[in-house]
Amino acid sequence: MRAWEVVSPRPLADGPLRMVDRDLPLPGPGQVRVAVSTCGVCRTDLHVSEGDLPVHRRNIVPGHEVVGRVDALGPDCSRFAIGDRVGIAWLAGTCGRCQFCRRGDENLCLEATFTGWDHDGGYAEAAVIDERYAYRIPDGLSDDQAAPMLCAGIIGYRALRRTGLRPGGRLGIYGFGGSAHLTAQVALHEGAEVHVMTRSEEARALAVELGAASVGPADASPPVLLDAAILFAPAGEIVPVALEALDRGGVLVIAGIHLSDIPSLRYQDHLFNEREVRSVTANTRRDGEEFLRIATRMGVVATTTPYPLEDADRALADLAGDNLTGAAVLHIAPRS
Repeated sequence: MRAWEVVSPRPLADGPLRMVDRDLPLPGPGQVRVAVSTCGVCRTDLHVSEGDLPVHRRNIVPGHEVVGRVDALGPDCSRFAIGDRVGIAWLAGTCGRCQFCRRGDENLCLEATFTGWDHDGGYAEAAVIDERYAYRIPDGLSDDQAAPMLCAGIIGYRALRRTGLRPGGRLGIYGFGGSAHLTAQVALHEGAEVHVMTRSEEARALAVELGAASVGPADASPPVLLDAAILFAPAGEIVPVALEALDRGGVLVIAGIHLSDIPSLRYQDHLFNEREVRSVTANTRRDGEEFLRIATRMGVVATTTPYPLEDADRALADLAGDNLTGAAVLHIAPRS
């Protein structure tokens, strides 16, 4: 099968990825193999390729927003059948034994493993997954729509819930890519007043189209004080900016897996009056199931740009250069 692998993590311009021919993976006990039709392109794939995240496995195949159909079953599989349409997301396995798993916070599992970091992902014609961590894709979502929802959507949903935003509250969104534009739709549907700050003019136009109350540059001050904010851009220098925009008791949630260094904070300006900073670490399967149901019911629409599998490196370059509006998705032709 055709697959992209990270040969040596380094800047994208230096070619960390190569396309190779591999044997089809065989599903083990409790695993299913998925013939991949679509795979979303996530900023985490960029961090894995460029080495912002430490290497977990040599020659890993990136991609964790995977949609396809089950084409092989390992021993002891019972959840899915051949031909079922499923999704593979970031969380690929947990221990089930640690204190975090036992209390329902499996996203914090001490032995968690991840698709496209520990296990080969969806920049390929096929991928395998423990069937307990696969998602059944709702009939109302096309493959293109479902792919970015499997990470961008789920993580944005978790970030929104972490803000504790009350109905009718004022939400600031910093960065407006694949995750943010899905999160904004959920917040707007739930009655929030949304203000978007991002450096891309095309992204600002999309925010206006979706119903944002205001838009501005990434470091701009919104026209009102915010009850909550989510930082999607991996830019630590935005943290003080976002904190200054919060009203008393406001919460800033940092949604990314990687963030550049945060400048020094001034207590009186950034944290006093019970402002809070929270992070997001992966997601639980419960988050994913909830978000897919909500997104289908609310009619959340992903804005996507398609690329053939052969152009995965170009898709990542466009993501890195902010040359995308919404989310990139790879189209994988059926194996001959």
